[in-house]
Amino acid sequence: MTTTSAAVSDAVFTGIGVAAPNGLGVRAWWAAVLRGESGIRPLTRFDASPYPARLAGEVPGFVDEDHVPNRLLQQTDRVTRLSLAAAKEALDDAGADPAELPEYAAGVVTANSAGGFEFGQRELQALWSRGGRHVSAYQSFAWFYAVNSGQISIRHGLRGASGVLVAEQAGGLDAAAHARRQIRKGAHLVVTGGIDSALCPWGWAAHLAGGGLSTAEDPARAYLPFDRDAKGYVPGEGGAHLVLEDADAARRRGARVYGTLAGHAAAFDAFDAFGGADGGDGGDGGPGGCRLGAAAAGALADAGLEPADVDVVFADAAGSRAADRREGEALTALFGERGVPVTAPKSMTGRLLAGGGALDLAAALLALRDQVVPPTTGTTAPADDCPLDLVTGAPRTGIRLRTALVLARGRGGFNSAAVVRAPGA
Repeated sequence: MTTTSAAVSDAVFTGIGVAAPNGLGVRAWWAAVLRGESGIRPLTRFDASPYPARLAGEVPGFVDEDHVPNRLLQQTDRVTRLSLAAAKEALDDAGADPAELPEYAAGVVTANSAGGFEFGQRELQALWSRGGRHVSAYQSFAWFYAVNSGQISIRHGLRGASGVLVAEQAGGLDAAAHARRQIRKGAHLVVTGGIDSALCPWGWAAHLAGGGLSTAEDPARAYLPFDRDAKGYVPGEGGAHLVLEDADAARRRGARVYGTLAGHAAAFDAFDAFGGADGGDGGDGGPGGCRLGAAAAGALADAGLEPADVDVVFADAAGSRAADRREGEALTALFGERGVPVTAPKSMTGRLLAGGGALDLAAALLALRDQVVPPTTGTTAPADDCPLDLVTGAPRTGIRLRTALVLARGRGGFNSAAVVRAPGA
């Protein structure tokens, strides 16, 4: 397990931008979340009828030309266009102008898992049907995991230390932690988070090969985290970008603060939550080597908090019985049975690869702002072997929310946990 070092300067979130299957833009998405409105529906981006799984979370109403200059349309994949839109919304929301900062004081650290899959599929088709001379020169970078960070940097003049994290669902949290490290090293502002999109035949084949997909045909019953009838997850596209700032710099410019990134930890094991091989005990006594609980405990230690200080948990919510049971065991070991409200708003979007952890960070910050726990939809019969205080049906209000724990697991054994605290907590 690894944790970040003791705080040198607080890192605070001042801006949020969202592209999600149940809403484009923060306001539309958050309103849909509180209504319990799902964005999971039959695929429309390609003909999925020949495949056993045919549901996904697609970002609605996204018109590329409204968000990306014409000169970039032929150079970019959908994932980069979604990423540029969310980054702009986040910077606008923060009221931050990178041009007013010292030249190398602002950077960008994002997470991505698939790169420009759809762009790559198109160029592969051109290669095999027409020959190499018909492959776009833009393929050299449009497919790459780091392309979102690069394009955001170019568009907004973010010339400071930057990077990209590849850790599947855990990546969005890991990226925020890396952004915090840059702020502790002297950066004023970092755009961070994650967005993914691989809803094309090539990407769909990869999802299917990885295992764990729900083949249910009813969107309302396809992805049921912690439910006794859970039979897999639904993939989606989108995610969130956030502006993380040095607290003193944000205070000087009078920025509105959503919350503080108070703690983070990551752990690695040989357990794949989505159907891969168990790797034995990962060192914390957990079954199958699952070390999500170790990451959660490490994040609390990094924040200087105890389990009793946590008011709500945003769960990873794999949607498979075995993986949900392991997460339930980790949370029960840390908090006790039904010891803290647990929610999984990703039940309304599907799992978004690197975008999932980042979107949960955004949800946690807005939950702290509005003093409301969003619901887990679809789940109507929580499993007996997951003795959690799962928030289902409707949002939960009337409880004091100051601290949220966000959990994420990525394929291959990545575990990540982040603690966010309300302003002044």
